[in-house]
Amino acid sequence: MARNSRLRLVRPRALATARRAVTTRRTRPAPRPPEGTPPRAELARQARHVLADAVRIARWAAVERGPESALRTGPEAVPAQERAAAALDLTPGQIRAGWDRARLAGLVELHGDTARPGWRLHAWDRDDSAVLRGWVALFDAWSLVHPAPEGVAPSAVAEVVEAVPQVLSLLQLSQGPVLVPVLLDLLGQRVEELREERCEVPVAEQSADPASATADPASTAPEASPGTDGLPALLDWALEGLAAVGALTLDPGADAGHATLTPLGNWAVWVKLEQICVAAQSPAGNIEQSAEDMLRGCARLTPGPARAEYRAWLAARTLSSAVAELLAVARGEDALLRGLAFEALRVVGAPAEAEVRATVAEPSLRPYALLWLAEYEGADPDDAQEVLTREEATWLWVDTAAAVADHGESELLVRHLESAVQGTVPALLDEVRAVGHPRTVQVLVALAAAHPDPALSKAVRRAAFQVHTGGA
Repeated sequence: MARNSRLRLVRPRALATARRAVTTRRTRPAPRPPEGTPPRAELARQARHVLADAVRIARWAAVERGPESALRTGPEAVPAQERAAAALDLTPGQIRAGWDRARLAGLVELHGDTARPGWRLHAWDRDDSAVLRGWVALFDAWSLVHPAPEGVAPSAVAEVVEAVPQVLSLLQLSQGPVLVPVLLDLLGQRVEELREERCEVPVAEQSADPASATADPASTAPEASPGTDGLPALLDWALEGLAAVGALTLDPGADAGHATLTPLGNWAVWVKLEQICVAAQSPAGNIEQSAEDMLRGCARLTPGPARAEYRAWLAARTLSSAVAELLAVARGEDALLRGLAFEALRVVGAPAEAEVRATVAEPSLRPYALLWLAEYEGADPDDAQEVLTREEATWLWVDTAAAVADHGESELLVRHLESAVQGTVPALLDEVRAVGHPRTVQVLVALAAAHPDPALSKAVRRAAFQVHTGGA
């Protein structure tokens, strides 16, 4: 984190603008997937198969809904794991692995010591887009699913994680099996390129310099990267981790083995290369729909047409029931719908004041309610965020980032950095880890996967790992 100059954020932008970024999307035709890619329904079926145990465990935990249902690791979680294993006919190890996947895929969210079903779990059986997004979230977090080999320097692990997209690109372009030695050669080349980009000084060069022996330790060059002797083991770890999430298959074979992308993995790499995310289609007949379906239908509209839809929907209902329905949606797990629900409540205006004011006591709705009240009382939307404390603003930043990660393009997630109130990425990461938002890990993993700056991506990925392992 010493290279702070490369991790500085651009001038902060109003949080109100960041909220609108979720709904002001570009309307370009989606590129076609490569020839031979299975239909979305088949890809979703494969994703459901990969996450089948995670879904079963998440649904079991949703029914339990108690402190023990969090299934966290450690002695205190053993009774819950044993009960889950007995109920689901799985081993405790399978329970721990499935619970970990459920969290990373957004199937469950932890609120304190209580586990709650994520919005993807609710939509799992009926929404192929939710399924595919959940699997992509797991794909992005492959390095958290499969523990790195013991005794390997963390910097070497980080280099391999950073170089893996190059390996995946080769697999995708090859459209078939690739020998592991070929992948190892590419991995080594990419790691060397990363080290050259950082202009690191080899250990031998440092020791050969007589001045280095007497130099002030604080003024010496950055610590040299580890050698490449451990790359074969790290490549095996990466391939096994990607295989564990269903992105590729491994065949030991007679010639050092080979790896092949699965249809899911091939599609995911193509999605990453094209920098697109597939969003659910807007349903027709928004006025006749429930509040949740109406908001989903308005998600792709620009603010003006969306407000017209809100007014028409509100006109067909009593205001009291409409406000109650919108707030019920806002209390759900989908961050995009939470923001849109409060946009619809802005159209309601004064009749919603009492109900909105009552939600200030609810942590997940408090930032939205405070902004709504500030704007209702005459504050400019671009200045309203000043009513939020630093912690509330950070919580809202994470919640908005979750909405962008779930429903927006990768570029929007990168641009969302501009709206953070912190001046640097290290400060942002410190406060994001402390704020305790249930989607913190998924947001950081998605941001690390989307950001083009390797140094920033590595810092964000490290923060995600620390939150995931409880090291925050």
